[in-house]
Amino acid sequence: MRSVVTSALLTLGLTMFSNGLLAEEETKVDIGGAVRLNYAWKDYDKEPNGTFEFELFRIDVDVEHGKWFLDAQYRWYQGFEAIHHAEFGYKLDKNNTVVTGVTQVPFGIEPYASHSFWFGGTYYLGLEDDYDAGIKWRHEGGDWIFDTAYFFNSEYDSPSRWGRYSFDISSSYNNESANKEDGQLNFRAQYKLGKHTLGASLQTGKFRNTTSLQTGDHWAAGMHFDGKFEGGWNVQAQLVQYQYDSAAELGTADDRIALSAFEFPFDIAAEAQVSSFNVAKTFNIGNDFLDSITCYNDSTYIKASNRSGLTDSIQNVTGCMFAKGGMYTYVDWIAGKNMWFAGGPGVGVYAGPEKWRSRLNINIGYYF
Repeated sequence: MRSVVTSALLTLGLTMFSNGLLAEEETKVDIGGAVRLNYAWKDYDKEPNGTFEFELFRIDVDVEHGKWFLDAQYRWYQGFEAIHHAEFGYKLDKNNTVVTGVTQVPFGIEPYASHSFWFGGTYYLGLEDDYDAGIKWRHEGGDWIFDTAYFFNSEYDSPSRWGRYSFDISSSYNNESANKEDGQLNFRAQYKLGKHTLGASLQTGKFRNTTSLQTGDHWAAGMHFDGKFEGGWNVQAQLVQYQYDSAAELGTADDRIALSAFEFPFDIAAEAQVSSFNVAKTFNIGNDFLDSITCYNDSTYIKASNRSGLTDSIQNVTGCMFAKGGMYTYVDWIAGKNMWFAGGPGVGVYAGPEKWRSRLNINIGYYF
């Protein structure tokens, strides 16, 4: 079930548009969505031929009425469904916009610190394409873009709700670590240098243990570069440092904290430095079969703090995206060492001998 905050915002937005509070201007409604299929072969799985199955069906709703707008997306995966985002906003003027609801957290490279279907390692740490419930102000003036936001909680204010799109603080399998996000402030500044973008991000907030009711602090800071060069080249570089409080009353005395998404909880190192370096090139094709091909290599190194039970994690994704009209096909080879969703026990945590694991992932999607 959608969170109370999300439902209330959607209801308020739709009611305002439908009852004609701003009836002097035309209302524009755009409904779209996507259907995706996925093939996966893993060198650490018991399925020698891999698996090919339905992955996602989603609905997108965009409504504009003068300076007001509503932007929402809901997703159905195998086994669970979840809100992706649902924001209700107002354009104060050509430079300033305010939104409230379940909206993207302004942190790091925009919109993603990656090119692949698999995203970068920061995604699995809740520091890339994360969506929480709050309010956000965006100012664009000259070559500068500033984002300031406050989030009351994650999109689902329940640590045991593992079926979600964004990676958020949650309860673990054994419920020894049951925390939830409890207020978070974000600020991001970006500067346009021709076609390139330089940026810095800051995130600070609290998390609450649902058993002891004690609160802890967490923060993250990052710097990034997103360069667009001649010939269809794109280079992304990002450096992030993050930390969560470690304490027995928070269930984090082992210097780990649990996150969850896609129905699975897992542990990450409570403190780490994350380095990302991505390179991509787009080839314009323009024939009956392809509009373009984008090939890339996205690499992330997570250096955990030097504490017992922690170790470093690596993720590298090499692949290409094939585009034709509304059809997008991603072919990715994911290699990971001690990396969640690539055969590892979590991110930055040690659980026995470390090995490189690999998987081939092919995602075919039609977006309408």
